Amino acid sequence: MHKAPLDLNLVAVFDVLIREQSVTRAADELGMSQSAMSHALKRLRNFFDDPLFVKTGEGMKPTPRAASLAESVLAVMGTIRSDLLVHTRFDAARAKRVFSLCMTDMGELVFLPPLIEALRRQAPGCTLRTAQLPPKQIFAALESGNVDLAIGSLQTVPSGLFQQQLFTHPFVTIVNRKNRRIGPRLSEDMFFEMQHIVVSLAEKADEYYDGVVDQYGRPRRIFLTTPHFLTVPLLIAGDANLIATVPRELGRIFSAYKAIRIVDTPIALPRFALRQHWHPRYHHDEANSWLRKLVKDTFETYPE
Repeated sequence: MHKAPLDLNLVAVFDVLIREQSVTRAADELGMSQSAMSHALKRLRNFFDDPLFVKTGEGMKPTPRAASLAESVLAVMGTIRSDLLVHTRFDAARAKRVFSLCMTDMGELVFLPPLIEALRRQAPGCTLRTAQLPPKQIFAALESGNVDLAIGSLQTVPSGLFQQQLFTHPFVTIVNRKNRRIGPRLSEDMFFEMQHIVVSLAEKADEYYDGVVDQYGRPRRIFLTTPHFLTVPLLIAGDANLIATVPRELGRIFSAYKAIRIVDTPIALPRFALRQHWHPRYHHDEANSWLRKLVKDTFETYPE
């Protein structure tokens, strides 16, 4: 048995360390100096007689002892945030915290610029961090609080999450300007004759982001499958025989490359919806609620 009870302030320290896995980020979130955070971690280690968090190349990773405590600590802190602090107003103008968003590299291109502008204007003391996670890990990341929101077009939405539609967009096709076989318009036959780049974010190799194309009934000549959107325009710029079907806003951004131009996709495709997702544990959390409203307001008038 311990000679003295655990200082409950250290529970909050453990909570943020298990989520951030960084002494620096944990200190920033709690408004503590790094030395104070290091001292608090030392007290936790002494109390539990365990290192708890070990420095690795990927951050401060929890020991088996810390991992066994994590679920209970996260549950307690989640209850405190959602039940006891629900009436505590989040003051965006004075807040100093890091908001974590799960999104693809495409999401970073489309969402981050307007979000950064809005955040700087309304919450100048807050910062952003992004993470790209496999679909199976998104629910746990949102549940633990390690990620505040997942933003994008999730092909398979984990059950149990709240979601809100932001806007919808059509698909377009991007081609190399030097390809003389493609005129102002891309014919359906030429579309299926060309070699395609597809983006697959799922674990199954045949689950493509633009998979609705394959529901049309004609097989594509898929030349390359990649998990990264950002490589697509570079590859097409280097090989005029390649094309790709992407969301219109992404195509607009890609057209900044001189070698890339946009053409209408010659087959009828449904529009895809961009949404934000969050865990029920944080539905009433003031900071999370404020962030969701910021995202919704930022894209509420986004061009359809």
